[in-house]
Amino acid sequence: MTKIRSVVLGCGSYLPEQVVTNAQLAARIDTSDEWIVQRTGIRERHIAADGEFTSHLAIKAAQAALADAGVDAQSIDLIVLATSTPDNTFPATAVAVQHALGINHGAAFDLQAVCSGFVFALATADNFLRSGAFKRALVIGAETFSRILDWNDRGTCVLFGDGAGAVVLDAQEQPGKAATDRGVVTTHLRSDGRHKAKLFVDGGPSSTQTVGHLRMEGREVFKHAVGMITDVIVDAFEATGLNADSIDWFVPHQANKRIIDASAHKLHIAPEKVVLTVDRHGNTSAASIPLALSVARKDGRIKRGDMVLLEAMGGGFTWGSALVRW
Repeated sequence: MTKIRSVVLGCGSYLPEQVVTNAQLAARIDTSDEWIVQRTGIRERHIAADGEFTSHLAIKAAQAALADAGVDAQSIDLIVLATSTPDNTFPATAVAVQHALGINHGAAFDLQAVCSGFVFALATADNFLRSGAFKRALVIGAETFSRILDWNDRGTCVLFGDGAGAVVLDAQEQPGKAATDRGVVTTHLRSDGRHKAKLFVDGGPSSTQTVGHLRMEGREVFKHAVGMITDVIVDAFEATGLNADSIDWFVPHQANKRIIDASAHKLHIAPEKVVLTVDRHGNTSAASIPLALSVARKDGRIKRGDMVLLEAMGGGFTWGSALVRW
């Protein structure tokens, strides 16, 4: 029996021009390149320029994804933008992207699930496409985390960077077999608000009327991360009958190399199947997975027909997984 699947037509990304290395940070705060690399795997990150907003990054990533897909912006009738750093409290940054692309039909909205945002946005768009409500979607992850960092806090400011990535999804009829269908095969989302205090921003329009800064209990986040990540991946395998051997590429949220390595090891995913960009990008939150997808697509690793496993965990806590056949 055939099924409608959300097939990836193309992907694109954008990184701000300014690069900040670990050595540059070490000249400003009490840290070192060795300390950062050993604990995180990060060597550099991109930082948005003055006057360069989340919407600007998202627009460029969306344009790159449309070009890669070879489709016109007017064919898009849904935009879901995952971000924790919107241009404004409202309206949604997604409508700025919609306007910049010359689209004045369909729907555009933001989604907030912090570092899990792209997986949540992908699942949301997938459900809309499979329901028949929309036909073609732009799913974007875009962040300017540099705007919510305390640059005197060496435990957090070394971890994050700015960037954006996007994919174009198209509703297409497939044979209905999870093992061979192209597109989004399954998604699994979770959240647990008991862990809010472990990773949050100490500000907001309702509580403090300020933006605030990111605060994190790093050891606590690390302690929960591997278990939560593998939990939703096991769910994906059980839902589809697939396993680690079925995966061509593992594209995790790029938060910390030690978390990524531990997760892959626990799931028996070979290191050569893991896409890593954390060393060059840092943690770009909702943008990290589509940025990594774009890198692996451009360098020829991810090819049509490959089974790609995505996973992420973020503040809330939120966490999720997706299986996508390219």
